Amino acid sequence: MVRSINPKKAKRKNKKKGEASSSSIPSMPTRVWQPGVDKLEDGEELQCDPSVYNSLHGFHVGWPCLSFDILGDKLGLNRTEFPHTLYMVAGTQAEKAPLNSIGLFKISNVSGKRRDVVPKTLVNGDDAMEDEDDEDEDSDSDEESEDGASTTPVIQVRRVAHHGCVNRIRAMPQSPHICVSWADSGHVQVWDMSSHLNALAESETEGKDGTSPVLNQAPLVNFSGHKDEGYAIDWSPATAGRLLSGDCVSMIHLWEPASGSWTVDPIPLAGHTASVEDLQWSPAEANVFASCSVDKTVAVWDVRVGKSPALSFKAHDADVNVISWNRLASCMLASGSDDGAFSIHDLRVIKDGDAKVAHFEYHKHPITSIEWSAHESSTLAVSSGDNQLTIWDLSLEKDEEEEAEFKAQTKEQVNTPQDLPPQLLFVHQGQKDLKELHWHNQIPGMIISTAADGFNILMPYNIQNTLPDLAA
Repeated sequence: MVRSINPKKAKRKNKKKGEASSSSIPSMPTRVWQPGVDKLEDGEELQCDPSVYNSLHGFHVGWPCLSFDILGDKLGLNRTEFPHTLYMVAGTQAEKAPLNSIGLFKISNVSGKRRDVVPKTLVNGDDAMEDEDDEDEDSDSDEESEDGASTTPVIQVRRVAHHGCVNRIRAMPQSPHICVSWADSGHVQVWDMSSHLNALAESETEGKDGTSPVLNQAPLVNFSGHKDEGYAIDWSPATAGRLLSGDCVSMIHLWEPASGSWTVDPIPLAGHTASVEDLQWSPAEANVFASCSVDKTVAVWDVRVGKSPALSFKAHDADVNVISWNRLASCMLASGSDDGAFSIHDLRVIKDGDAKVAHFEYHKHPITSIEWSAHESSTLAVSSGDNQLTIWDLSLEKDEEEEAEFKAQTKEQVNTPQDLPPQLLFVHQGQKDLKELHWHNQIPGMIISTAADGFNILMPYNIQNTLPDLAA
């Protein structure tokens, strides 16, 4: 599995503009680009359609980051009103080991606008639709005419020195100021970032200019018991402080919290025959977790029972790079492979060593990240080496009657491509060498992604941005 980012290739390059004036170029009808199907002809270029996002922002903070995590905060559990504020932690992939750092980010003034996925029923005839269109156009023009600072996210950052590239970084769900990093040096380190997060929360200017110094700080724990570097790491959502770390020589170590520190079991859990790529604790059972490996398998473990997995099954025909355990439907586990395929496994129906209930081969390059939505049990997001971030709703099936109804409401052509799965909701492009994505647990519909050329914050308009009404 190719994971590293080449910093020399990660610098932004300005695209050259065509010399011909716009008036000399014949107008062409706008069409949707189908990755893997359509090809760019000479002189053609892709353009982003901002109208399909409720919010879309990009930013670059220096060295690229292979991994990041969104931090839980106290700003509200179900935030739907713009502008948004969020916190996150990220680790760099610098050209030289001493140049690396862990960044604590406060990103405020994340602007956007909420829209209905399906336009409201027309009650006043055609004028209602025209008024809505005019309103959107006026809103867009207002955004363009306003001072750029009012619609551009404000980014504040505090940096802590980290020797070596950060392979992966995760924040403890119960205490987001406690973070763990996997270094390419083979060390797993736990950090207390409370002072930096407090400084960001209490100030609107701290680290705002992007030139804040890199601070030196000792980690709470520095574990060097792994025999090689690794990428797999996960905090338990059920037991605060409980941690797993897996390495590239197939070993997994269990960490238990102990009086403000951690005790790491020196005897590893062994069950894979190749590199452990990802780890996920069960959202429902405190002692159960899953792992995936280059050996093409997914294993499920119970830490109360020995040092070997309770069950193991072949998940893919190539390396299994990433997994995600559905927090709203705890029997469902998603996995992404090095051959571009991703699958859904129902752990209740394992038969003949197979639990697969859905399989998709849309992507043609390695799957680099996969994650279920925290708000919709059937929705997940996937990123791939083909520079696409895709969003899927597994509850969807092709429905010709529904398409006809939608067409009647929008008065637009709705011709669903026959060669695309009906479960594919959205395709986001524009980032190079996508590495990781996360849904924001407290802002429904928001996804953050990292790539060689920086971060994107996106909220597609057709993704539900409010929590479902449980009383309905």
